Amino acid sequence: MEPIRLLLADDQALVRAGFAMMLSVEEEIEVVGEVANGQEAVDFAAAHPVDIILMDVQMPVLDGIRATEQIVGAGRAKVIILTTFERDDYLFDAIRAGASGFLLKNADPDDLVDAVHAVAGGHALLAPEVTVRVIERFARHLDAEQQPSSIPVPQAAAVQQPDPEQQKLLASLTAREREVLELVATGLSNAEIASRMFVAEATVKTHVSNLLGKIQVRDRVQAVVFAYESGLILAGDTGRGAAD
Repeated sequence: MEPIRLLLADDQALVRAGFAMMLSVEEEIEVVGEVANGQEAVDFAAAHPVDIILMDVQMPVLDGIRATEQIVGAGRAKVIILTTFERDDYLFDAIRAGASGFLLKNADPDDLVDAVHAVAGGHALLAPEVTVRVIERFARHLDAEQQPSSIPVPQAAAVQQPDPEQQKLLASLTAREREVLELVATGLSNAEIASRMFVAEATVKTHVSNLLGKIQVRDRVQAVVFAYESGLILAGDTGRGAAD
């Protein structure tokens, strides 16, 4: 098998060197380049084959969010956002820009390698430490956007206005697929969903694959966005479904 071609994008040379050191020992991963800002990442991805980019957010010239938007929009590579998680709002923009995953900069080497393999394999991920926090913050962020600025938005009771097209896509799901989507949207892994639904993990994977196609999203992160924007999940929900 061809190695996963990886680009490191971070304005701190020591951070790039650290990640390069951790990843260079992996036979299935090849670090093909290092860049110091988002524009360099865009240019590199346009000129060289790249599978995955580990992308910092705060960089000069062009930030990681705008760079992600351009790279993913052109179909040049998948992006994993690196964050210290001091600014949650960056992640909302990164989701919309098309990032496939989010990882803390202090992640263990094994977690970093697993993340690269997961995204290269077509999956999406949020760092386990921040999954629920991201989802709940993202939900409240969406709710706030949909309310007049002069009206306070209750944390768990904002009224959403789902898009009619999203409602059609949502209606195309079977009851089981809808249940799986709800649990995915509340941050549960396939194994956790399987445990709650009393089914095999392989069955959950099949449901996830089917529902992603039906709601026309590419990965789990986008499925989370869809679940909130369609009104399936509201801010403050912490995991609904038959197991509750």
